[in-house]
Amino acid sequence: MNNIKLNKFQYHPFHLVENSPWPILLSFSLLSLTTGAVMYLQGYPNGGLLLTLGFILTVSGMGLWFRDVITEGTYEGHHTKQVQKGLIIGLVLFIVSEVFAFFSVFWAFFHSSLSPAIEIGGVWPPLGITPLDPFSIPLLNTFLLLSSGAFVTYGHHALIAGDRKGAIFGTLITIILAVVFTVLQYIEYSEAGFTIADSVFGTVFFASTGLHGLHVIVGTIFITVGFIRILNYHLTDTHHIGHESGILYWHFVDVVWLFLFIAVYYWGGN
Repeated sequence: MNNIKLNKFQYHPFHLVENSPWPILLSFSLLSLTTGAVMYLQGYPNGGLLLTLGFILTVSGMGLWFRDVITEGTYEGHHTKQVQKGLIIGLVLFIVSEVFAFFSVFWAFFHSSLSPAIEIGGVWPPLGITPLDPFSIPLLNTFLLLSSGAFVTYGHHALIAGDRKGAIFGTLITIILAVVFTVLQYIEYSEAGFTIADSVFGTVFFASTGLHGLHVIVGTIFITVGFIRILNYHLTDTHHIGHESGILYWHFVDVVWLFLFIAVYYWGGN
């Protein structure tokens, strides 16, 4: 009897993913990353080596996993409208978790600044701490980040309107502004007269702005991937859920920076 290969039809709009090695790889990679970070900060031997290895494995695993997701959505047609709705819900839940992460940092900041302890002189900023001028690099970074939000929105609307040049231009300018923002924040950190170990002020300052800076770097990578996909004709006016997710994430980063500038730089530094 001849073997007959039957076609498999799918009678639902959902994507049933196939087996993938990346989730388990990333699990062990993140374990190595966090363990290495603790060992490095505590001064254990080979902590830096384990941290570096965990970072390389995490970045590699994420890149390979994202490659598969792009293939599934772009070439295999698995990202139906129903799947896209689920992806958006997942992104929203992720951003909510990020909101609470920043909420915890702001809680620590206001807990220390609204009622300064006697150990730091009973004043805020603490005695001996010279805060950064909010109207120098922080103000410039505010304009850069808000401008990047405007440009990425312009690029998004251009993509929806079928304006390929406008989409490329708006997204590219966003990436450039994001990189300049990160460079300026590095310069700001280099010139700061205090460190993360200088009282609770230094701790909450670098914890809040550093956490935001990490999100800027992640958002920049997010937008850059969308930019590359625009150049490669992966995205259309109705099918660009990945890039749209990056844009929503970037607007979240913008809003958080406004709170940081007003609370930590302006109010907290005076």
